[in-house]
Amino acid sequence: MKWLRFQRGGHAAFGTLEGDQVRVHEGDMFGACAPTAERLPVAGIEWLTPCQPGKIIGLWNNFRAAAEKNQWAEPAEPLYFLKASSSALAHGRPIPVPAAYDGRVAYEGELAIVIGRRARAVSVADAPAHIFGYTCANDVTAMELIGRDPSFPQWARAKGMDGFGAFGPVVETAFDAATASLRTLVGGRERQNYPLGDMFFPPAELVSRLSADMTLEPGDLILCGTSLGVLPMKPGTTVEVVIDGIGTLANTYGG
Repeated sequence: MKWLRFQRGGHAAFGTLEGDQVRVHEGDMFGACAPTAERLPVAGIEWLTPCQPGKIIGLWNNFRAAAEKNQWAEPAEPLYFLKASSSALAHGRPIPVPAAYDGRVAYEGELAIVIGRRARAVSVADAPAHIFGYTCANDVTAMELIGRDPSFPQWARAKGMDGFGAFGPVVETAFDAATASLRTLVGGRERQNYPLGDMFFPPAELVSRLSADMTLEPGDLILCGTSLGVLPMKPGTTVEVVIDGIGTLANTYGG
């Protein structure tokens, strides 16, 4: 089932995607909710991010192919950073060009996990019960900021600027990451195409290990990391993150 949020009369609403229509629901997406009789055409909705994450966690060096090419050692545990919740950006919205940074900005097409139930120190076996579903993400990065000051790697700033956490358009609750692939199209040209089963730490293990460090709440987002093909974007370029079974997230950088 594909869940989404949209703007309606100045307020957020949510529902499920059914063909070219949205079946409007009422209640709590992560709790008690029920479908209404109302249906709306998808073509007329204003997309919101499919959830409102309290925190966005991003993985680094989680794909074997990228580690091999870059000669990175296999991580013994998940290596992660936090993106500001204010970096969240909906499908179709422009990615802002940073005002205080004029260096290269890169796209990173990624699979994202959406937490559906509070998870604290859960086992790998129990972790899937805490996953609501999956969505597409673009972990936008100010590339030159991370290592600009040799005394302090600036991961939070490089990853957390406004609009640098695009995700959506929907959350798919029935999805098998082990058998799926991700493609990233930049200006219509394929730049990334990699199997999601190539992760060092697959989704259930990520949820288990991260929940040992911090409590994961409904709506929190875990970006699973990216693989080969990351490059800078030029203003005016549209980036599409495509995952069969979920959909296509499209945003234009500076557009």
